[in-house]
Amino acid sequence: MKLAVITSGGANFFSIEMVLQRLGVDYKLTNQKLDIDNADAVILPGVGAAEFAMNRLYEDGLVDVIKNYKKPLLGICLGMQLLYDNSEEGNVDCLGIISGSVKKFDESKLIVPHMGWNNLQAKQSSVLLDSIDMNRDVYFVHSFFAPVNEYTVASTNYGGEFTAICHKDNFYGMQFHPEKSGDIGEKLIANFIKLIK
Repeated sequence: MKLAVITSGGANFFSIEMVLQRLGVDYKLTNQKLDIDNADAVILPGVGAAEFAMNRLYEDGLVDVIKNYKKPLLGICLGMQLLYDNSEEGNVDCLGIISGSVKKFDESKLIVPHMGWNNLQAKQSSVLLDSIDMNRDVYFVHSFFAPVNEYTVASTNYGGEFTAICHKDNFYGMQFHPEKSGDIGEKLIANFIKLIK
């Protein structure tokens, strides 16, 4: 089994690498089409702005590679938001894999970014939630969110309900940082890895 971690538009891969090493996963940090095509699964992490990340994916020739990928792919934080149609962050068109628009939290009513520990509320069954204690908190840090829709697996509430985990076909997303959420986050990543096996 080989997993590709896409480096285009991302940063700070150390935490993800540590989790994958603890799980015994063979992985490669890459922005190369061939590595991604040959991988058994892909993680698309993201830190920063949607417009910058999308520009990097275009520059590296990976937009169609990701959209046409047929094996399990997990977007984390900004990586999840990029799976949607578009984002208010820079008013940028994203990958268009999951229907919906990513919105900004209302700064007149909330502290933005949303930063801290929150629990998850299951909206539908998913292998990602296998043996997950829904009373445990996971770590969020983000200023934009995806509204709840038919692809929402789990939600969180911050000034209103939003998507914390999504799933469509072979594409999965986590708005929070599982790699920074302790053992519960590691279990969530392990559940994603089970999709490969």
